[in-house]
Amino acid sequence: MEIGNQIKTLRTQRGVTQETVAAALGVLPQTVSKWETGATAPDIALLPAISAYFGVTIDELFALTDQQRVERIENMLDNQREVEAHILDREAAFLLEKARREPKNARVWSLLAYVENHRGDAAKRKAAEYAKESLSRKADNNAALWELARATGLEGPYWELADSHRAVIDYLKDFIAENPDVEHAYWWLMDALLLDSRFAEASQVCDRLSRLDKSKLTDPIRVPDYRGLIAWKSGDRETALRIWDDMVRDLPEDDSYGWGVYAQDYAMTGDYARAARISLRCGEHMTPPRATWAWEQGAYFQELAGDIQGTIASLEQLLEVRRADYNVTTGAGNEAYLAEIDRLRAKL
Repeated sequence: MEIGNQIKTLRTQRGVTQETVAAALGVLPQTVSKWETGATAPDIALLPAISAYFGVTIDELFALTDQQRVERIENMLDNQREVEAHILDREAAFLLEKARREPKNARVWSLLAYVENHRGDAAKRKAAEYAKESLSRKADNNAALWELARATGLEGPYWELADSHRAVIDYLKDFIAENPDVEHAYWWLMDALLLDSRFAEASQVCDRLSRLDKSKLTDPIRVPDYRGLIAWKSGDRETALRIWDDMVRDLPEDDSYGWGVYAQDYAMTGDYARAARISLRCGEHMTPPRATWAWEQGAYFQELAGDIQGTIASLEQLLEVRRADYNVTTGAGNEAYLAEIDRLRAKL
């Protein structure tokens, strides 16, 4: 067992006997011997004491390979809304050291960005909470309202250089010039241009995307999706609806991605009831393991449409999908959905 090898290594480095370790931990010397040979593993309740004795973290007792640790960091960020700052600091330090040793390892660099964005998201949530606390004490506190806007992404668009999306737009333009086949870069560039109301430029980028080799596009539906989005944002609502409806005319029922995009487009129009129906239909046509976003998105649209009972039903179905398809019945995710159901029931 890996932990046994690690205990032996740490004991040897420290220059102590199995008897000394056993006495410190309150176990028999034979027990330590069995750990080190892999015959047995320490009881989970002993792990804090073992880590404290050797001056290492519990994680370090298991001597994970770099690949295992990278995967664990990714899973941690995927599954935990809040991660303690010292843990993020520790994992960021590990990733930075790995990036120094492997400067061409793109996954490590993107995971570092994930760590820092996770940290930033948590900070934004705290900032929003503090701003709300301030407003509960002084309703006309404009400074608190401004900080709430910053924390929740409501500042713009502004035309001042510091507050526009010019920097990321310029970066993505240069990036596409060097990497013209990276489809998703076009999406992000169009998003940034639309946020700054640069509709003509967004249309030109969409034209360039449409000229890429269709066989290389992972999501060709995004071309008409963005054409409709640009039309809608620039005020041509009739054209936008026509483009979006044509987009799904021959779309297979089981193309959940395409129908999910269509649902988001209709949510933009304010037809939340239709957007909800489209989202939930995506879930109906999925095969296990089903993606839970269909019910989460559908529930959100149902609440916007004023259908509280429907929202509750969709969230309950989401919990059932998590149980049936992923064997998830506890944890922070489930608790968050249950809290939402309680909040909604209080409205009835």
